[in-house]
Amino acid sequence: MRFFRDLSLGAKVAASFAVVGVASAVAGLGTFATFTSSTSASTSVATGTVVIALGATGASTNRLNINASTVAAGDTIQRSVTLSNTGTIDLSGVTLTTTASPSSLLDTDATDGLQMIIEKCSVAWTEAGSSPAFTYTCGGSTTTVLSTRAVIGASMALANLSSLTAGSSDTLRITLTLPGTAGNTFQGLSSTISYALTATQRTATNK
Repeated sequence: MRFFRDLSLGAKVAASFAVVGVASAVAGLGTFATFTSSTSASTSVATGTVVIALGATGASTNRLNINASTVAAGDTIQRSVTLSNTGTIDLSGVTLTTTASPSSLLDTDATDGLQMIIEKCSVAWTEAGSSPAFTYTCGGSTTTVLSTRAVIGASMALANLSSLTAGSSDTLRITLTLPGTAGNTFQGLSSTISYALTATQRTATNK
C-alpha cells in the first residue's frame, strides 16, 4: 500500500512540474528581440522683407515736399525722387495712389486741372534751377513710368521699374502741368497732393 502511495505522490509531483513548464513556455511567447535605427535632420526657414523707400528729403533724391506757388495756366512743376527696393524680396509691382487735402478744382477737374506724368532716367537726373523752380534733364535714356493723366488716381500701376528687383532703385521725375485751357475759375486755388506708393511681393515660388 505504501508503495502505491509513493507512486501516486510521484505522479502528482511530476504533473505539477509539467504544469509549471507549460506556463513558462507560454510566458516566453511575449518576449522579442528587435533591431532599431534612428536619424534626424533640421531645416532653418527665414522669411524675407518687402520694403520700398524714397530718397532723403531736402536733396535731389526727394523734392516732393517742395511747394509750388503763383502757378499760372500752362506752367509745369518738376520734382525728382528716388524709389528704392531696400528689402530682400523682388516685387511683382508698385502702385501709386494720389490724394488731395485740401482739395480744389486743381485736383477735381480731370480735364483742366493738374495733369501728371512720371518718367525715369537710366542715370541720375541733372538738376538745374533754384528752389522751388527746379528742372531736370536726363543724360541717359528716358522711359515713361506713368503716362500723362489727371493728377488724382488710385492704385495706378507704375511701369518699367528697375526697383522691382531687390537692392535696385529708380530715379524718377514727376511733372505736374496746369493746362493752358485752365480758365479764370482756377485763379487763387490751392491743393496739397499726397503720394502713396505700395509694393507687392513677387509671385510665390519654390524655395
